[in-house]
Amino acid sequence: MTMASPLISIITVTRNAADTLERTLISVDGQTFLDYEHLVIDGASTDATASVAAARPSIKRRFDCRPDKGLYDAMNRGLSEARGTYVVFLNAGDAFHDRDVLARVASAIADAGSPGIVYGQTDIVDDDGRYLHPRHFEAPENLALSDFRRGMVVCHQAFFVLRRITVPFDLRYRYSADYDWCIHCLQHSRHNVYVDRPALVDYLSEGLTTRNRRASLRERFRIMARHYGFFHTILLHLKLLFGVAS
Repeated sequence: MTMASPLISIITVTRNAADTLERTLISVDGQTFLDYEHLVIDGASTDATASVAAARPSIKRRFDCRPDKGLYDAMNRGLSEARGTYVVFLNAGDAFHDRDVLARVASAIADAGSPGIVYGQTDIVDDDGRYLHPRHFEAPENLALSDFRRGMVVCHQAFFVLRRITVPFDLRYRYSADYDWCIHCLQHSRHNVYVDRPALVDYLSEGLTTRNRRASLRERFRIMARHYGFFHTILLHLKLLFGVAS
C-alpha cells in the first residue's frame, strides 16, 4: 500500500474541540502500524481547535475546516475524502486503547482476507482518560446483522468498515445516524471479524448521543422499527421495560 491508498482511514470530526482533540491526535500518532491516513474534519470551530491540530503536524494527517450541517454531515464529508481501504471514526476525545490497535486490526484484515467489518470492545473513560468501566454492551464474538436488533451492540469507534460497502449517513437522524449506518454496513458485509480484548477504543463519556439521550432513543426506535419491524421493536422494548430481555 502507498499513502495514496492507505489500508485505514481514520476520520475525526471536530467542532470547538480544543480541549479534547490533543488526546486523539496523540493516540493516532503513537500507533505502531503506519499504513493509515488521518482526516480531521472540522466544522469551522471558533475556539483553538485549528491551533491544537497545527501544533501536532503529521504527513499522514489532513485538516479540513469549513462550515457543515452538523456531526453526520461532517462524517459524510470525511467518507467522501477518505482514500483508505477501511474507514473508522475516532472523534475528538476518543482514543485508541493502546499503541498496537491498528496493528491488531491490520493483522485481522490480512488473516481474514479483507472482511467487510473488523470490530472489538470499547472501554469508557473520563475527561482525563482514566478508565471508568466497560461499555454497557459487550460486543459479540460472532457479529451478525440480527445482533443490532438489541441496539448499538458495537461502539461506532470500534467498528472498522471496508470503505466500498459504506453508505452516506442519513441526515434525517440528528443523534443516531451512526446506528442506522452500522446496520447498513452489516447488510453489505459478507464476513465480520472480531478482535479480542484488550479493547480497541477508549470512548470519552458524555458524547453527543449521551447528552441528548431521550432524542437519541426516539431516533433509535424509529431506526430499529425501520430495519427489523415495528412489532419486534415494540416487543423488545416491552421486555426491556419488564427486565426480561435476553
